Amino acid sequence: MFVHESAVVDEGAVIGEGTRIWHFCHIMPGARLGMHCNLGQNVFVANDVVLGNNVKVQNNVSIYSGVVCEDDVFLGPSMVFTNITNPRSAVIRKGQYERTMVRRGASVGANATIVCGSTLGAYSFVGAGAVVTRDVPDYALVVGNPARQVGWMSAYGHRLYFDAGGKATCPESKQVYRLVDGNHVEPES
Repeated sequence: MFVHESAVVDEGAVIGEGTRIWHFCHIMPGARLGMHCNLGQNVFVANDVVLGNNVKVQNNVSIYSGVVCEDDVFLGPSMVFTNITNPRSAVIRKGQYERTMVRRGASVGANATIVCGSTLGAYSFVGAGAVVTRDVPDYALVVGNPARQVGWMSAYGHRLYFDAGGKATCPESKQVYRLVDGNHVEPES
């Protein structure tokens, strides 16, 4: 584990082996970070946040209570999570934080916003600047405000183009994927 001298890791935070925490980060007590994570400059991780193994968090990201990221998640620079649907300064809602789940291998682009209560499916891909207001299916590519699905992505992060038989091949991994009933993707065994 590496913690830069300018970072603050509060007592009670659990940090996995091989994790690197860079300049001006703050990790709150109760946060759990897996092995081999990398947190760029100026990252905040709140109480009760769980990051799996090999999670990459780019500069200027705040991960608030209620967020769970599984293994191999990528959070792009300055992306944003929310944790309360209807915040008001004068109304205390600390007990009402909503759960946001980011499934294995998902990527969130720079400056995207993830509204609390959403689930980002496994290997989904949220484009830069998108505003996610609802669940994103596994392998889905979403863009825009509000985010809308415009395609499918492979586990290696390449756009999938399906033939008439409903099959597509990742150009890098050569993994074949099937489009099932036009609404979800499965890798072939």
